[in-house]
Amino acid sequence: MKKTQGFKRLTQGLSALAGGLLLSSAVQAEGELHLYNWSDYMPQALLDKFAEQYDVKVTQDTYDSNETLLAKLKSGVKGYDVAVPGDYMVAIMVKEGLLENIHANKLSNFSKVKKDLINVYFDEGREYSVPYQFGTTAFMVDTAVYGGDINTLDILFNPPAELKGKINMFRDVNDVINAALRYKGYETCNANRKELKEVNDMLKTASENWLSIQSDGAREMLVSGDAAVSMVWNGMALRARQEKASLQYAYPKEGLTAWADNLVVLKDAPNLENAKLFLNFMMEPENAATLTNFAGYTAGVEGTDPYLDEKFKGALELNPPAGAPVAEFVPPCDPEVVRLYDRIWTNLLK
Repeated sequence: MKKTQGFKRLTQGLSALAGGLLLSSAVQAEGELHLYNWSDYMPQALLDKFAEQYDVKVTQDTYDSNETLLAKLKSGVKGYDVAVPGDYMVAIMVKEGLLENIHANKLSNFSKVKKDLINVYFDEGREYSVPYQFGTTAFMVDTAVYGGDINTLDILFNPPAELKGKINMFRDVNDVINAALRYKGYETCNANRKELKEVNDMLKTASENWLSIQSDGAREMLVSGDAAVSMVWNGMALRARQEKASLQYAYPKEGLTAWADNLVVLKDAPNLENAKLFLNFMMEPENAATLTNFAGYTAGVEGTDPYLDEKFKGALELNPPAGAPVAEFVPPCDPEVVRLYDRIWTNLLK
């Protein structure tokens, strides 16, 4: 995610200090697996199942963004076996030489991977990664506050009177600027300075109608009524609707972002074979469904339906309606584009 996921919380694993001490050690016992994952993104029962099935001791540390993961690994930290980067971060990590080429497409359960998730832009043919969970980023509206058409980015950038001052935006430069570019009808990963100036000016004007710019607590803001609109990930939206039935996930006609989180084996993983076992284990449909039942996003393998909780079957948040736009994956942008976006973002947050 995909994205920082502030709704996630630490559920299992070592404390940051203990993890640092452990991973600074050159000695690794046999029969272990060290997982580096987003927080609140893996049910303990699934880790316990793997540990029992393969007689492997599993420990987990967590991070809050793709950028945190990258910075930690580039700082020289060693000892982790498996991580869960988003799509664009897989591409970056391959380029930086941070991943083992495990020929993931040769794992025995790879045949269960959904066909449209094999030849992906960030790992063509899947040499380095296997799917974990995937979803979309859009926004959610409280239909008890606003009863009009929500499937437009007007809601965020030119809101009706009922929603002014009640909008929360993610604190994520890419999510916000990509949405603004789509609203203007411009390409993402955009280096056109004239178009970016228009986006900059539009965002500054639109922000006068926003309540806040934060990712942490977005679901809670919607459920409590503190916000009537918020950017959300689709799984977060599903959980929010279960708590408050008037909340509805939007599929804006101008487009929305797709993201895909993935399991990878890190370069020089001390428990390489256990890491491969774990990736293969997570491609079992029953295990992938257990993950979906916990996290609320879509599994990357076929055959999960018999194991899914009823609330996920046919859920609008996970099953776009007919006529909804196809969500767009956005590859890593060129450094020049990143610098231009950072200027817009800094200006927006002033």
